[in-house]
Amino acid sequence: MPFQAKKMGKIPPYMFAEFARKKAEMTKAGIDVIDLGIGDPDLPTPDHIVDKLIEEIRKPANSKYPSFIGHIEFRKAVANFYKRQFNVDLDPETEVLALIGSKEGLAHIVPTLIDPGDTVLIPDPGYPPYRMATYLAEGIVRYMPLKEGNQYKPIFNDIPEDVLAASKLMFLNYPGNPTAATVDLSFFKEAVSFARSHQIVIAHDSAYNMVTFQGYQAPSILQVEGAKDITVEFGSLSKTYSMTGYRIGYVVGNKEIIKSLSVYKNNTDTGQFTPIQLAAAYALNGNQGCVHKYNDIYQERMAAMVEGLQAIDIFVDPPKGSFFIWAKTPKGYTSNEFAQSVLEQTGVIITPGNAFGPSGEGYFRISLSLPNDRLFEAIERMKKNITLTRK
Repeated sequence: MPFQAKKMGKIPPYMFAEFARKKAEMTKAGIDVIDLGIGDPDLPTPDHIVDKLIEEIRKPANSKYPSFIGHIEFRKAVANFYKRQFNVDLDPETEVLALIGSKEGLAHIVPTLIDPGDTVLIPDPGYPPYRMATYLAEGIVRYMPLKEGNQYKPIFNDIPEDVLAASKLMFLNYPGNPTAATVDLSFFKEAVSFARSHQIVIAHDSAYNMVTFQGYQAPSILQVEGAKDITVEFGSLSKTYSMTGYRIGYVVGNKEIIKSLSVYKNNTDTGQFTPIQLAAAYALNGNQGCVHKYNDIYQERMAAMVEGLQAIDIFVDPPKGSFFIWAKTPKGYTSNEFAQSVLEQTGVIITPGNAFGPSGEGYFRISLSLPNDRLFEAIERMKKNITLTRK
């Protein structure tokens, strides 16, 4: 007898788990592998945040079950951050919910809002958990192609009317993963207007909102008038403060959606460890010099990698957000073929673009979340050893 539900058969192995397996095999074989595949910051969590975590861990009261909706100090810190950064007012009691990392919230928002057979609009290419959560909720995935010629923004008017009529939820993500695309507030105004006219909830994934360069400041979709009527926005401390392993994030916006998500979460998890929430609140409320320092490091890495790619005739404009580079594969290569060729010739792992959806074919993604010495070593290997044999 099968020991899984039928819906589980729709779920392919998680992309980055497969990369980890391949990396382990090559390392065991004595190959020095440099992994530019996964976006996991190498920079340390700033000392003042770590010190705060240790301080809070030592308090016995903080070892008890955490609040289901999140510690009020953390929720207030998120609200303060939104006011300071975006001039958006949030009620920490009803419009902010703590998450065990934003990925958890993004996955749980799907079964919160859709029934089996309902449609979810997914950016393509996009972060894989959007579509995987939809499959697990027995929903229907409909892709919104993100094309380079449209700056990796969906063309809402291209979505067929019958698809819109069946759609309950739309994911957006800027600064984008994997494309590193950025938008201004006018795009969010268009998105909110479109979604309201079709009664589709927007879930905006804003995990990279503070990882920005070249003077660009990522907007919040909640800056749009009326956005709270139809929108929630997900945020994370993972990338901003190098806290991926802490698993702490939040969702803000429409209070009815947040209340529904809190009910779902109350029945599936017990919240995040209180000291982590308090350390996260301290990070949000404290001096942001560490954020600017880390962004400078990512920008330095970005410039070096762009130059390295140019040396092998791959040209890309430096992005203004995230720590990813999204580039076209050389002529004559599929995404998988080029990633395999780079691995075989250099021992460097890059991510084939089709891992993020059908429209990712013909592209690849590089993550810059690696120590400088290893990143620069990868660049040198690529410049010296990659031979492009197809035209």
